[in-house]
Formats: sequence, C-alpha cells, structure tokens
Amino acid sequence: MEFTDTAWAWPWWAVMVVINALNLTIAAVIIKRATYSTDLATAAYQKRMLIMGTIFVIVGAYRSVFVSRYLNQMAWFDHFANSALLIRMFAFCAELSFAGLFSLALLQINKDLPQKNSSSGLISFINTKSPYCVFICIFIAQFFATSGLIFKNNTLFAIEETLWTIGFLSIMPLAVMQLRRVLAISDQVEKQKIKMLASFTKLTTAWCVIYCSYGLFYHLPFENWAAAINQMETGLPAIKSGFNAVTDAFTIVNETKQYGNWGIGFLVWHSCYFSVCVWIAIFLMRGPRQLER
Repeated sequence: MEFTDTAWAWPWWAVMVVINALNLTIAAVIIKRATYSTDLATAAYQKRMLIMGTIFVIVGAYRSVFVSRYLNQMAWFDHFANSALLIRMFAFCAELSFAGLFSLALLQINKDLPQKNSSSGLISFINTKSPYCVFICIFIAQFFATSGLIFKNNTLFAIEETLWTIGFLSIMPLAVMQLRRVLAISDQVEKQKIKMLASFTKLTTAWCVIYCSYGLFYHLPFENWAAAINQMETGLPAIKSGFNAVTDAFTIVNETKQYGNWGIGFLVWHSCYFSVCVWIAIFLMRGPRQLER
C-alpha cells in the first residue's frame, strides 16, 4: 500500500470526526455547567463567549465531517452538504466568532487587570484598540476568502491570509503586556483569582508567536503569495466572473479521497485547525476573567 492511494483517507477522517465529537461533548458540558457572575457586565461577557465558542465548535464538527478545499471545490462527499460555498458561509460565522473570542477576552483582562501608569499614547492605543484590530482584520478577510472561492482567485486568498496574520500581529504586543501584568502578581490569593487570566495570557502569547511566525516565514511567502503569483503568470486556474461563478461555487462538488488531490500541506492545516483551534475556542468559551471574591 502506497500513501498516494486512498487507504489513508478513512482512518484520518475518522480520527478528525471522533476528535470533534469529543469537542462537541466537552462544549455541551461547559454550557450545562455554566454559572454567571452577579455583575451584569461580566455575565453578559460570559454569555457572549459561550455563544461564540459554541458556534466555532459546531462549525468545526461540521467541517470535520464534510472536508472541503475551496479553490478546486474538492469535497469528501458528493453531496450539497459538502458545497464549498455553503461551508464558506459557515466558516464566515465561525471565524468571526474565533476573532471575537480573542477580542472580548483581551478587553476583559484590561478591565480586570488595568495597565498602570500608562502615559504613552502608543501604549494606550495598544491596550484599547488592538483587540478591535484583530476582529476588524478577520472580518474583512472573510470577504476576500468568499470572493476568492467564487472567482477562483488566489490573490484574494493571499490577501485573506495576510489579514489574518496582520490581525494577530496587532495583538501580540498587548498579549505580552498582559502576560507581564499577570506574572508581576506575587500574592498567592491574587494568583488564585487570576488563574484563568494567567492561562489565557500564556495561550495568547504562544498562539500569536507561533501563528504569526508560520504566516510570515512559510504560509504567506511560500504558499499563498507563491500561488497568487503563479496564477498571474500562467492564468491557471482560470479566474471566473459573473453570476455563474456564484452558482458554480454552490453546486459543483468534486468528490475525491486521493491523497494527491489533497496533499500534505492541506491535511496538516486541516488537522491542526479542527483540533488545536477548536481546543482554543473551548478554553475561551469559558470566559477568562478574574474570579470574584
């Protein structure tokens, strides 16, 4: 058996489906056991985090079953449920939720552990505006991703991925600043109150460093923009236009389980996205915050 045939397909798919079934179960338990703060603003924050986390986990489970690749509209099943544009619409909601989870948690930490002695305009901007920057970047990115799928334009996909990297680059300084605030607390009682905040600041800093390094040094130059430049030079795949491009994006489903059609890059990305990213969402949906006295 060679790895280029289809023998790998069902075992890999089954592992991803089982992981996401467990993720759904964990999310359901978190929702069932959720208790809300007596502070109305904090309770509203908790509810928003639960909603956004739930959206991301559900869409992650759906996409783990109906595996799809946008540009060539490759699909795991020959069914409308595996439509690339349908899945992109679900992804629009899920990815906004992912950005929203980070944005709201960053703002909550600023509320629970405010920056002291911040006279610098730049520091003030990083604290107050960068959580919105990541959300805005990923919101705008959704339109480029959807347009890239419809019109089969690699440049639009490259812009989308660039916006994702810019978004998380924009919050990296704040993530480091918030981590330093957490680490500066030495009182044991206070440390217990901010355990969730400590975990979040470490997670966010690690995520920003790893994700942005991946984007800047590999994903963007060697995959996204390389593919965009190649399409500009060769004209392949052909860029579509008109209303037919929209209907084709909805209706064309190219079912395949051949390894050569998916490739190791996609499989690694898909495996990480629908495991690690969902685990991050599950953590964030608990609403990182300072515990009440």
